[in-house]
Amino acid sequence: MTLESIWQRVHHEAARLKPVHLCDLFAQDQSRFAALSANLDDLLVDFSKEKIDTAALAALLTLARAAEVEVKRDAMLAGEPVNITEGRAVLHTALRSGAGARILVDGIDVVPAIHKTLDRFLAFAEDLRTGRYASQSGAPFTDVVAIGIGGSALGPEMATLALAPWHDGPRLHFVSNVDGAHLTDTLKPLDPARTLVIVASKSFTTQETMTNAASARAWLAGALGDAAGCHIAAASTNLAATRDFGIDDRRVFGFWDWVGGRFSTWSAIGLPLAIAIGAANFRAFLDGALQMDDHFRFAPLERNLPVLLALIGIWRRNAMGWPTTALVPYDQRLARLPAYVQQVELESNGKRIGRDNRPVSMATAAVVWGEPGTNSQHSFFQLIHQGTDTIPVDFLLAAVPQEQIGDHHAQLAANALAQSAALAFGKDEDAVRAKMALSGVEPGQIDRLAPHRTFPGDRPSTTILYRRLDPATLGRLMALFEHKVAVQGAVWNINSFDQWGVELGKELAARLLPSVLGSAGTEGLDASTAGLLAHYAALRAKAAN
Repeated sequence: MTLESIWQRVHHEAARLKPVHLCDLFAQDQSRFAALSANLDDLLVDFSKEKIDTAALAALLTLARAAEVEVKRDAMLAGEPVNITEGRAVLHTALRSGAGARILVDGIDVVPAIHKTLDRFLAFAEDLRTGRYASQSGAPFTDVVAIGIGGSALGPEMATLALAPWHDGPRLHFVSNVDGAHLTDTLKPLDPARTLVIVASKSFTTQETMTNAASARAWLAGALGDAAGCHIAAASTNLAATRDFGIDDRRVFGFWDWVGGRFSTWSAIGLPLAIAIGAANFRAFLDGALQMDDHFRFAPLERNLPVLLALIGIWRRNAMGWPTTALVPYDQRLARLPAYVQQVELESNGKRIGRDNRPVSMATAAVVWGEPGTNSQHSFFQLIHQGTDTIPVDFLLAAVPQEQIGDHHAQLAANALAQSAALAFGKDEDAVRAKMALSGVEPGQIDRLAPHRTFPGDRPSTTILYRRLDPATLGRLMALFEHKVAVQGAVWNINSFDQWGVELGKELAARLLPSVLGSAGTEGLDASTAGLLAHYAALRAKAAN
């Protein structure tokens, strides 16, 4: 079968299933849960509440094989230059490989260098945590401010929040936005004499990061003078620039051009996380990701969690035509997970040009958004339950909480499970009318209110359930979403590992900065931008008077 004919089969299966309610799919097949769920030890992915059945899943698996998902996966894991627009390998997986592994890039085994760097930055993290590396006064550091942007900030920030129960070192703070309010509000309550700043920028030239870093250094210098550099560390490969910034080489930790920013928390970019949770827990975090890597590499596609999660996403986006997905963790400490996954998926697969240099013929990358449950139930779940659009939901839930406070977690779990059931099965108008009648509501009131209280159901969701959110589990979850991205990119035949879409805005911002500062005019600009700049300048002038 050709790839085109397989896509036609997928669309045929979707056309068959679209008019069938999830209630009927469950009534027709009592074994749906067993057939449409899979696990890796305690980590379970249940997609039985999706608008899919075994025949449709078989078509998707055929599509994955025809798109050479396995071949492309193996090429990535072997260190081949699968990032074709930049001519680079994609080897964030190597960062969590065992010391005995052998992974070649351009004929050189990169594993020894990975573990040498890992040992260095974990040793520094432990020195900082124990006070062996102390502030200029000799007192231990109480606070660490991590400055970065994009993948150099979001991954470590998300993971640090997620693993809060394992924190037993200095307090961690993250600054990413070039808006001065972010840096000001972060530094305001801190003591520069007890604060370490970590600057995360591979090139040490990223505009937003270096603007924040320069201001943070000035803040340190105001209290420490020439010793400010001793309160700064960096994750960077540009030693000349870090030296010029006053950072000793012993506090600079590099990584490689085959590590994309959004996949870099496993590298020295993860130093803030290591400081927060300690070296042993950071290694457990890496081990969890390695477990998912091995599963992705060796599990058959039919039971392969990243592959199945990716195919469900393709089914939603391409077969069913749903352009958005809500990601709802029932765990307050995963509050930043939706933003993290949003970046991983949209920066990776938000592409319109294929690997063959031609426009792709299908939609790519569903918009990912979300908030933790149960808060989300009191905001956007109204739209998901009764709105005019179908919005699939991915739920995440731990069986065992970190805090055993009364029945809090039981209520949390009940809500998560109830929402997925309510979305799938709804409540038809007959049931609504019967319940209102039993409550003694007048017939006229029933006629008026019943349509508003009806839930159509037939809203799809996937639930990811695991024992407990700990460092290893977080590593598995992050790797799960990373590999989902790679599989979808393989099926859509796009390069998931570049991000040219972020460049044009940066280029234009650099050109506009002189106009914003008032040192250049608006000649050559479009009418809208020129008008906005004129109004901006007028507002600034008025404020100065």
